[in-house]
Amino acid sequence: MDIKTAQILDGKALAERILTELRSRIQVLQTEVGRPPGLAVLVVGNDPASAAYVRNKERACAKVGITSFGQHFPTDTTQVELDQVIQALNQDAQVDGILVQLPLPKHLDAVSLLHQIDPDKDADGLHPVNLGRLVRGEPGLRSCTPAGVMRLLEEYDIELQGKRAVVIGRSILVGKPLALMLLAADATVTIAHSRSSDLPAITKQADILIPAVGRPELITADMVKLGAVVVDVGISRITDTVGSRLVGDVQFNSVREVAQFITPVPGGVGPMTVSMLLQNTVLSYSKWRPDAPKAT
Repeated sequence: MDIKTAQILDGKALAERILTELRSRIQVLQTEVGRPPGLAVLVVGNDPASAAYVRNKERACAKVGITSFGQHFPTDTTQVELDQVIQALNQDAQVDGILVQLPLPKHLDAVSLLHQIDPDKDADGLHPVNLGRLVRGEPGLRSCTPAGVMRLLEEYDIELQGKRAVVIGRSILVGKPLALMLLAADATVTIAHSRSSDLPAITKQADILIPAVGRPELITADMVKLGAVVVDVGISRITDTVGSRLVGDVQFNSVREVAQFITPVPGGVGPMTVSMLLQNTVLSYSKWRPDAPKAT
């Protein structure tokens, strides 16, 4: 296969189109439901990256017509206080999606808080009930970043059936749910991680390579199969002679000479994650329609 320069998988452009579609859908649904959809994002402390992510989410909500119920709490907020806030949001008929922005201060138990969220308002798709639905192949809210990756692959008509997919990273946020989604699409899936021996030998077999570990430029051109599809989930800020910049887990300039398709960082998976978050919120919101099936 003669590869000159990889085609860019433009997550930013696709995410914009998804937001436009969601806006139109909300306008239709709102006449039936009688109110706009609502998304509550809970932020604890003053992490600068979290603040930037939340601003992006709020801007996206405003663009499509979702009401933001953002709540910012001081660093010393207790577990009990947050539990009470989540329980109140679970009962709030104006709120369709709830998200706890990570990372949290060390004294808080993120897993316990996640368990408090009503699974049908779990905008991040990370509640054990929703992960169980994914394992069983049942409908439900899906983890946003993996869902964004799958939607991006679908948009570019990238064949997954029978292909070898390698996911690097085994987190509950990305690696594990993404592997399950790829498996459901009939790919043959390998999960590699920090303890995997001879990582280049594993990655070189991949038709679809998806690193998601947050290690800057871990993947070099000699680790990538000619003509592979490379979806870079990682994002890190580095400072070098060029200055301070964001990079992915992939050494972009060299790998794009080998791959057939590649995502940029930023502008690839990140915007898709936000669009999937809003899509989950609208999915929950649509259940308020008079003709919508009731949850059992």
